[in-house]
Amino acid sequence: MKKMTSLMAFSLIFATACKDKEENMKDTIQPPIAKKIPHALEKHGHVRNDDYYWLNDRENLEVIAYLNAENDYYKKMTAHTEQLQKDLFEEMKSRIKEDDESVPYFYNGYYYITRYEKGKDYPIYSRKKGNLDAAEEIMFDCNEMAKGHSYFNLNGISVSEDNNWVTFGVDTVSRRQYTIQVKNLVTGEILPEKIENATGGTSWASDNKTFFYTKKDPQTLRSDKIYRHELNSDVKSDALVFHEKDDTFYTFVYKEKSKKYLVIGSTSTMTSEFQILEANNPTGNFRIFSKRERGLEYSISHYGDSFYVLTNKDKATNFKLMKTPETKTSSENWIDLIPHRGDVLLEGIDIFKDYLVVEERSNGLNKIQIRPWNGGEAYYLPFESETYTAYTTTNPDFDTDILRFGYQSLKTPSSVIDFNMKTKGKTVLKEQEVLGGKFNKDNYEEKRVWATANDGTKVPISMVYRKGIKLDGNNPLLQYAYGSYGSSMDPWFSTTRLSLLDRGFIFVIAHIRGGEDLGRQWYEDGKLLKKINTFTDFIDCSKFLIKEGYTSKDHLYAEGGSAGGLLMGAIVNMNPEIYNGVIAQVPFVDVVTTMLDDSIPLTTGEYDEWGNPNQKEYYDYMLSYSPYDNVKSQNYPNMYVSTGLHDSQVQYWEPAKWVAKLRELKTDNNLLFLDTNMDAGHGGASGRFEALKEVAKEFAFLLDLEKIKE
Repeated sequence: MKKMTSLMAFSLIFATACKDKEENMKDTIQPPIAKKIPHALEKHGHVRNDDYYWLNDRENLEVIAYLNAENDYYKKMTAHTEQLQKDLFEEMKSRIKEDDESVPYFYNGYYYITRYEKGKDYPIYSRKKGNLDAAEEIMFDCNEMAKGHSYFNLNGISVSEDNNWVTFGVDTVSRRQYTIQVKNLVTGEILPEKIENATGGTSWASDNKTFFYTKKDPQTLRSDKIYRHELNSDVKSDALVFHEKDDTFYTFVYKEKSKKYLVIGSTSTMTSEFQILEANNPTGNFRIFSKRERGLEYSISHYGDSFYVLTNKDKATNFKLMKTPETKTSSENWIDLIPHRGDVLLEGIDIFKDYLVVEERSNGLNKIQIRPWNGGEAYYLPFESETYTAYTTTNPDFDTDILRFGYQSLKTPSSVIDFNMKTKGKTVLKEQEVLGGKFNKDNYEEKRVWATANDGTKVPISMVYRKGIKLDGNNPLLQYAYGSYGSSMDPWFSTTRLSLLDRGFIFVIAHIRGGEDLGRQWYEDGKLLKKINTFTDFIDCSKFLIKEGYTSKDHLYAEGGSAGGLLMGAIVNMNPEIYNGVIAQVPFVDVVTTMLDDSIPLTTGEYDEWGNPNQKEYYDYMLSYSPYDNVKSQNYPNMYVSTGLHDSQVQYWEPAKWVAKLRELKTDNNLLFLDTNMDAGHGGASGRFEALKEVAKEFAFLLDLEKIKE
């Protein structure tokens, strides 16, 4: 017994010594210090000095060396979590059904399926003619196509009406600059012509030999030109069909569900315009549907001899549905079909032969309404939870009574459901499988609560946690939000999130202004000269969660990416003391400099979101919240910042400069990591398993701060 006690004592002493040694080693690891080169930026008579402007050059070997040094520092400082990262990765991977496949959908004589094979990262796209017992025709095996590439993404699959040809786009850099090619689905041959620097998508004319595609400006990456291509012709001879010269707009092309019309769209944040052409006349001239008017937004859907127009015309802030003859499409001919409602946001429609399906949002919740064309009574699909997401999915068929929609909630795996609009019966075609044998949705609690913002506005919060945890203020809580572009953050299910919930975390989505969660005005109140509401809403939600005993400042964590990364940068400048840790993914943090540089992708198209800093009013307002410009000498939370060297949306140098400035000015000893994926862009690593490794890094960062070792 004494021998055992001595052994235990020795083990304890040894473990303590190892821990002390580990801590001492971490103390001796020094973060890289970026050199400072003064660079003056002047606008409106105001001068900003940017000492880290030099990082804006990915071709500079010193820049690459600095990014690699930051990566090395991150790896050394987190070496003690490597096993935890591996365990988290394997745990998350074990919940995924590796040999999974999508619910087949039927279109133009074929069932289309996307499937995965065990142990493989990428999807296989296939089809079956006539019925599901037919032989499988593999269109694309992305696992084969991805070989030799550190990044791979295929998009824009488009099959000709005769089912013999398919176009597709490939990106192997992660700059969202796709190369379009054509495959013969009968012989398997890929034609030699390649269309570079495209968005990836195409639209076929009815002749089965002509398709239309969109190219990007090579510098700004704005999609600005529509071309027409004929099979087996030289790409250099492709006809330029449309050039969108307004640099605040981007353009795209698609075919109506009715197949009768090809459509060119041009949109900015606040304005839209469409052009139409009969699909059986590909060499004809597109004609304006209704000319652009500043502030007029609309989208179109063709059915029968009419177009249905979803629009904000006549100050319809939450949009309304209008109808117009296909021969008289200008806005003066539009008549109301579903009028504007102040408390209901009209988000979209789907047209069938006998039904109109309307997607709405009220009180922050999705609703799907079925409206028979024959004048029968309209009705809504029934949903009970307050933390759910419901949405129509793939519905390419006109002549059917079946509506396919998706449903999920914070604790309910996603389902694909066929709903018979005539009988009102439903069939669950597939519910996402969570493997491992431990998951039971009844083990989790989900609910919605409301925080009060500093101006009295009620802000909804969706949350989920494992049943049985004691809500005493000591729970670790991860608060997530986005809050820009009118993007609503509807509650979604995540198998990876279970790794936090099962370790005692509460997960929260703050539905802050800047999204459209509570209608269009919710978005308007969180953009341009009201952007500050986005940040204060998030902070007020955090204070509410602390006050109500869900967590405390020692256990509260915040997460956001891209424009949500801007949110993270703003809150740590404004109220750093209430967060123990922050995860900022590909963060947009150098707002003023970026919005003044119209050579950067997306800048000019963003003026209606953030404002144009060439105008002093917007310059001053941006400067008041821009995270990079407002870093100051104060304590900051523990921070994990990630980016991709080839990011086309938020350039890598924004987070790199931000971290460098934080290192210079912050007055604490908290963790600060910059983790740059040297092979990826805005979306992170490609492949379903590689992406899990990035999630494992983030979760390990949180669990390490909470001293949760396994």
